[in-house]
Amino acid sequence: MTDAGVEDLRKELLFSALRGSDGDSSLAFTIFRELATSIVEGRLRPGHEVNSAELARRFSTSRTPVREALLLLERESLVIVPPRRRPYVSPVDMRQVREIYEIRGSLYGLVSELVVARATDEEIDGLRRWQKVLADDAERGDVHGYFWHNVGFRNAEASLSQNGELQRRLSSLGLQMHRFRHLSLSLPGRLLHSVADHERLVNAYADRDAPLAAAVSRSLVLRGYRAIERSGQV
Repeated sequence: MTDAGVEDLRKELLFSALRGSDGDSSLAFTIFRELATSIVEGRLRPGHEVNSAELARRFSTSRTPVREALLLLERESLVIVPPRRRPYVSPVDMRQVREIYEIRGSLYGLVSELVVARATDEEIDGLRRWQKVLADDAERGDVHGYFWHNVGFRNAEASLSQNGELQRRLSSLGLQMHRFRHLSLSLPGRLLHSVADHERLVNAYADRDAPLAAAVSRSLVLRGYRAIERSGQV
């Protein structure tokens, strides 16, 4: 568990899937990181045009690092870069949302089974400390804080599986996964449902109940998908 602020968590957690992929320059990655965070957190909405010239002025640079950043964003499916037109934030496609959530549900079911089998009592206590932070965020209605601490909880949980290949499979879902998760958690009532599910999950870990932990974990993930589906926002 860490007491790092939300800004530190953004840097530490959001880009864990991108280690070794920092573009052709550090400035390009800085631009990429700022735009990606804005898209994930919903400040840049689908269809929003990305003005390359404005970004170059804002970061006091040439167009080259901006183009590199946009290519990284396009690789993550966060922007579309059409020929001879201004890049724009990609739409949210419900089929892609469903497919990613189905994969996440299955993978986290396996994570939960392995956590029960392999994590120590002290490590499970660490997850409970994350869960208490989530409860505090939910009580305050802090969507951003809850989202980033939720990413921290899930990353800590995955590490307790002691299966590096499984962690790589989860990371390979990319930043779109985080974008959908933030969208889901921002919907009315979602924080309270999510924090209750996390409490049930940690209790199942403490009880060493692998079938229940796996079922709760899959349900927790798929509840997020159903919330997006019902919202009609995409």
